[in-house]
Amino acid sequence: MASRAKTAKLSRQRNKRNALLRGLSESLILQESIVTTDAKARSLRPHIEKMVTKAKDDSRARRRLIRSRLNTDEASDKLFTDIAPRFRRRPGGYTRLSRAGFRRGDNAPLTRISFVEEHAQQSDSSSRPTTPQAQLETAEGEQA
Repeated sequence: MASRAKTAKLSRQRNKRNALLRGLSESLILQESIVTTDAKARSLRPHIEKMVTKAKDDSRARRRLIRSRLNTDEASDKLFTDIAPRFRRRPGGYTRLSRAGFRRGDNAPLTRISFVEEHAQQSDSSSRPTTPQAQLETAEGEQA
């Protein structure tokens, strides 16, 4: 019995598929959220998660490896300085896929892929009030 293909081919040759994934990876790193087709987002997810895992170990060899897999130095610098430190204690699952409707014209299913907001959850949970009444009281106290 034939085994299932590990990655989707996306109707492209290998070098063009790799170029597409590089471009999508760079856009996701720089913008932290992109909308693309469902198949491309599902193919991008393991690609970008492996990059983030490698970037958590900030060494010269890892920087060179990541720079060879991205198109610009700006994206790799942001990955090492902003994104990887956010997920230092997280063992995996750095991205989130959510449905974004259908594309006009060919009705292709669109998906938003974005980074999980790790730092916002930890800092906001201890300082912000949880109930709506407590939030109103805090807002009134700040205005007075």
